Amino acid sequence: MNDIQIALYIIIGSISLFIGAEGLVRGASSLAIRLGISPLVVGLTVVAFATSSPELVVSIKAAIEGNPGIVVGNVVGSNICNIALILGVAAIISPLSVKTQVIKREIPIMIIVSVILLLILSDDVITRLEGVLLVIGIIVYIILGYKYSIKKKDNKEVIKEFEEIIPKSPYKVLTSLVLIVVGLVLLVFGSNLFVDGAVAIAENFGVSQAVIGLTIVALGTSLPELTTSVVASFKNENDIAIGNAVGSNVFNILSILGISSLIRPIVNTGITMVDLSIMMFFAILILPLSKTKFTLRRWEGALLFCGYIAYIIYLVMY
Repeated sequence: MNDIQIALYIIIGSISLFIGAEGLVRGASSLAIRLGISPLVVGLTVVAFATSSPELVVSIKAAIEGNPGIVVGNVVGSNICNIALILGVAAIISPLSVKTQVIKREIPIMIIVSVILLLILSDDVITRLEGVLLVIGIIVYIILGYKYSIKKKDNKEVIKEFEEIIPKSPYKVLTSLVLIVVGLVLLVFGSNLFVDGAVAIAENFGVSQAVIGLTIVALGTSLPELTTSVVASFKNENDIAIGNAVGSNVFNILSILGISSLIRPIVNTGITMVDLSIMMFFAILILPLSKTKFTLRRWEGALLFCGYIAYIIYLVMY
């Protein structure tokens, strides 16, 4: 595969993943609302899974084809990208502050789940049993999140947070189904091109699959989260931007690595303790956001963004 073909595979794959995820989010959330499911539940489940769908389909394809470096690199790289790049850019656009208790609660959960990933990868293997435990973890996370949110049902900020990401006027059932089907088709099509292009880059340029997973794959699959957070930041819907990044990190570890390892045990090849430590560093760095009235200012967002650029330079050089 020549350089032009690789570039086309990556570009077309990225666009397909982005459009597919958007179609899936809109169609699935709209259908759920039509079926009488509350915006709160839709936000906690349907939208959360749909926005993480590019990472999921890419990781599943990579796992099936025996490319574990891309699987683990995709998750670790996406988690770093979500905090350092996405929240950094969002804060530069509009200073971010945490208001709702849901987000304050999820930040510590994200840190705990990140620690669990470090422990699981201590032997450089994610077994099927560990995958089962991770999948159970995401189920428990959703159930507890739902129960916690129900207790806060009178909290207008919580309700508004979830309603903002749900279509105001649900589509007709047929339209929703078409969006879901088209979204899934584009996700599968895009993942095929994207993974093939990523593997070709690794082979042609002598770069490890792990580095490709941490950079190109992670950034490409994080496009839905990046778009959602940037748009939310422009609208000053700060909790959506933060909640989107934090929730995505939890889903990435529990659901994506869990499901991928069920397909085939994942042997960690190329993801170092440096990469995992940087993921933990950025996860812990936003802990102060859970403090009352804490604001991530523009200059702090710029530092996060610069930190992400510095990490990418490190990966390329070393």
